[in-house]
Amino acid sequence: MTDRWVTFASLGDAELVRLAGEIDLSNAPEIGREIVRHAGGAEAVLIDLTAVSFLDSAGVRLLDGLVGDLDRAGVPIKLVVGETGAARMTLQLCAFREDLLSTDLDRAAKELRI
Repeated sequence: MTDRWVTFASLGDAELVRLAGEIDLSNAPEIGREIVRHAGGAEAVLIDLTAVSFLDSAGVRLLDGLVGDLDRAGVPIKLVVGETGAARMTLQLCAFREDLLSTDLDRAAKELRI
């Protein structure tokens, strides 16, 4: 069911997670479980949010929890948010860590050195 909102691929040694559509209280917990299941043993994680049209506080909590878990495990992570868009705006309004945000996938991959 989550394939409407989340897809997975590999990019070098990284797990590429692409989110799309509205990420909110109705689907964030399920999306989080899928990401943890797929990215559990990854060397690095890229989460592409450029196709997200709406991100509420449940989505921000989901991302914050993932970042915390990955940081504790020593797994590098980058969030691809584009130069504009719902995800970038919401994360900036929430004062999300700027060092995790990247404008495009190529730049994020270079920053992670994958």
